[in-house]
Amino acid sequence: MIQAQIEDTELVAHLDSLPKDDMAVFVMAEGRVRGALFHGTHFVNQMRAQHKTGILETMVLGQASLCGALLLPTMKGREHVTWRYEIDGPAQGFSIEADSSGYVRGYLFTDVIPVEKPLESWNLSPFLGEGTLSMATMHEGDREPYTSSVAVNHKNIALDLAYYFNQSEQIQTAFNTGIQMDKQGRVIGAGGMFLQVLPETGGQFKGVQKLGSQLNTSADKKADEDLIDRVELAFKTAPSLGQWFSEKGTIEDIVYGLFREFKPSIALHRDVRYDCPCSKESYVDYIRRLPKAELEDMKANGPDPLEVSCRNCGSVYHIPLSEIM
Repeated sequence: MIQAQIEDTELVAHLDSLPKDDMAVFVMAEGRVRGALFHGTHFVNQMRAQHKTGILETMVLGQASLCGALLLPTMKGREHVTWRYEIDGPAQGFSIEADSSGYVRGYLFTDVIPVEKPLESWNLSPFLGEGTLSMATMHEGDREPYTSSVAVNHKNIALDLAYYFNQSEQIQTAFNTGIQMDKQGRVIGAGGMFLQVLPETGGQFKGVQKLGSQLNTSADKKADEDLIDRVELAFKTAPSLGQWFSEKGTIEDIVYGLFREFKPSIALHRDVRYDCPCSKESYVDYIRRLPKAELEDMKANGPDPLEVSCRNCGSVYHIPLSEIM
């Protein structure tokens, strides 16, 4: 990827004043609940710089990319996930890829989302519409991805991704994203959080004889339902993550403050970056594999140099024909 530079000096100064991006993966409630909290202000600004998105486009692709980052803690081993959100609304949808190595990339299906009247809020549902959310997962050694899909149910990116997990994976999951903009439309704060309540075999409650045993009494089931209700309530009372991180709020204060009754523990921190493995060399190699007739036409008619754009990250490569032929 050709890393785009952020040229707004005031924004750069603000970003320099913030803590670096970070993702904390944590567990709580004696292992029954796992989650991740991601400070992604620099991440979203890099995404915006790569694709040169407007304000509304930044909100849509930014929320989608933050959700993509939150997929990383759900991966096992070497894994690559592509999720597509295909809708009939003005935004049309997007494609987001997340790789277990720590990078996220993606793009909108339209360069400009049409707006018929001034925005009254950041409710994106009027721009989303009906459609399908699909998830394609590739593990190391797979010949082709495993793909599953659900109907878009909420016209809300985070809620629809949670709905996918609840339906396809049968795991109670919640996602929350936030992007804070200033009056000039700069992204001054961004973040995301997810929680999963693991199946009943994942923890230990009163009345359960040992870790891993099934809940087998009405008291056990009542305790489980009560846990889910309390976790959900705490999750819903989280502050606006975009505003929180724009004001230099910390990950630790949310994890250990918001969820303190569940005795959370941060298991690890990991780097997440908006990045793409594309390169000039990879495109040269691809073009060389084109049919001979196409290569001969390029040589005779140009253009020279070729201009190749990566839709996933917005990088533009200029490749002289002399480097191909």
